[in-house]
Amino acid sequence: MKVFSTFSFATRRDLSILFVAGLLFWSSLASLLPTLSLYLENIGSTPHQVGIIMGSFAIGLLLFRPWLGSVADVRGRKLVLLIGLVVVAIAPIGYLFVSSMPLLIALRAFHGLSVAAFTTGYSALVADISPLQNRGEVIGYMSLVNPIGMAIGPALGGFLQAEVGYTVLFLTSAGIGAVGLVCASGLTANNPQAVAMAVHSVDRLVKPDSAWRVIGSPRLRVPTLVMLMVGLAFGTLSTFVPLFIKEAEVNLNAGLFYTAAAIASFTVRLLVGRASDQYGRGRFISLGLVFYAVSMLMLWQANSAVAFLWAGAIEGAGAGIFLPTMISLVADRSLPEERGRVFGLCMTGFDLGIAIAGPTLGFFAGSFGYRGLFGLAAGLVVLALVVFVGFCSKTLADSVRYSLGSGRDVYAVR
Repeated sequence: MKVFSTFSFATRRDLSILFVAGLLFWSSLASLLPTLSLYLENIGSTPHQVGIIMGSFAIGLLLFRPWLGSVADVRGRKLVLLIGLVVVAIAPIGYLFVSSMPLLIALRAFHGLSVAAFTTGYSALVADISPLQNRGEVIGYMSLVNPIGMAIGPALGGFLQAEVGYTVLFLTSAGIGAVGLVCASGLTANNPQAVAMAVHSVDRLVKPDSAWRVIGSPRLRVPTLVMLMVGLAFGTLSTFVPLFIKEAEVNLNAGLFYTAAAIASFTVRLLVGRASDQYGRGRFISLGLVFYAVSMLMLWQANSAVAFLWAGAIEGAGAGIFLPTMISLVADRSLPEERGRVFGLCMTGFDLGIAIAGPTLGFFAGSFGYRGLFGLAAGLVVLALVVFVGFCSKTLADSVRYSLGSGRDVYAVR
């Protein structure tokens, strides 16, 4: 982490505040991960309804992330970041008062807005601060908030639900988010490169076909599509693992699955960011997809607590390699003044995958069972790997070389 010693005191301070706020954000969000689907089942929701409600989380991401990306470019990253923390501090309380399916869908969509705002502002601001030659390393270190939060949150949530019930769990989740909001209010960095270059005009915030032009451009089309397919796999994981463990009659706290994933993700992120600066993003994105596919196949065959924990650890390693490297790739392929919008739109692919996974694959759960859903998820990740290896650059030969680490990124902004 010697790279941080080269930064000014103000930059180091802002990165520290960002890190703490990110840790609190993900801890709050993840505290509900192993328990919310069980809560919905306990209040009478069917497996299909659980899938629809859980998948509604992504509605907020899909509706608001592109717009929030534009706001981050024009009005500043900090505003968007604070919006995410406000929502994550409010939404958990709503579960105490809402029980009908339409209201649960609306609340879950509102909760999803928190991720759309926070991750867009956080990623864009970290990318702004990071020097080009160390971008992967800094993004890798700053992305550690996700696995640490995912290690703390589910274990805390599972414990609180088992010992004191859902009311204390929801209040604790909201309280953690509120502390993160107070912390992030002390940020001084906002958008150091882009604000000076952006045109401060409402007209810049929304243009009818600008989103499709950005997503459809050669530099971003494949990353967005790959994120979509990985999002489908992740949506299956986050929605159905607790129910699958219960169905398989395995004696395992579902929170420990996510904790195993978070520990593995944390470990690999310490190494991958710096390595991607030196050896290229392509090979690590490919490697992350391989790990992800293997984890889905292991879940498809899992019958014991040990098997579930190993699958969780391998999934965490895959996510720890894939996600920060893909964020670095998108940062490489974007200009500072458009980075918020680019992050927002590319991550929409991941959001859409999560949105589709719950209701669509939940519909097939009755026919294939929860086990079969992970076999389908494995196929989707293999398809994502084929798409990336074959189409991530201008020609097939260039794509294969780049995805294996022996070629340069021809779409990177120099």
